[in-house]
Amino acid sequence: MSAVETHAMSELPLNQIGKRILRSKFARLVRRFARQDRGATAIEFGMVAMPFLALTFAILETAIIFFAGQTLESAVQNSARLILTGQAQTGGYSSGYFHDSVVCPNSAGFFDCSKIYVDVKSYTQFGDISQTPPVTNGAFDQTKIGYSLGGPGCIQVVTVYYVWPVYVSLLSDNLSNMGNNRLLSASAVFKNEPYATTGGCS
Repeated sequence: MSAVETHAMSELPLNQIGKRILRSKFARLVRRFARQDRGATAIEFGMVAMPFLALTFAILETAIIFFAGQTLESAVQNSARLILTGQAQTGGYSSGYFHDSVVCPNSAGFFDCSKIYVDVKSYTQFGDISQTPPVTNGAFDQTKIGYSLGGPGCIQVVTVYYVWPVYVSLLSDNLSNMGNNRLLSASAVFKNEPYATTGGCS
């Protein structure tokens, strides 16, 4: 502190001198705080971490759902072949056996087998086919699926459903189509081979 400042302060009352000293120290502390940037990186990361992680998880979940859909398609194609060639009909495959011993093993262990639903329908002509999702009041309705094996030359529609839970829905509900879940489905439509000389379409 210069001599002039010392002389000027000596002429001030003690309470004003104390206030001036405190203001000077406070101003120095504020300037020092403003110059510090050691925590800037942590603060900036905290600002972008949540949207970045949400985007990352949404991308991963979208990829997993896409892969699950492809796996379901493969399971349907491999399983439907047993109906196409008449092996399921001549072997007397029941609904439970077809579900547990055919469809589930073809799903490559990617799904919970208890949540796989199989719908097998038989038609006499392609124009009769109706593929309305078995959903009632936003929930999967098992009463709308069945198991009907047709004979030689009959048209079959084999559809496998799986209710996949959606955990990350970024900015919209595009991944969800049934509440907080996505109803995955895969179908195979074909005409049975003439594996026998008799048999009708049920």
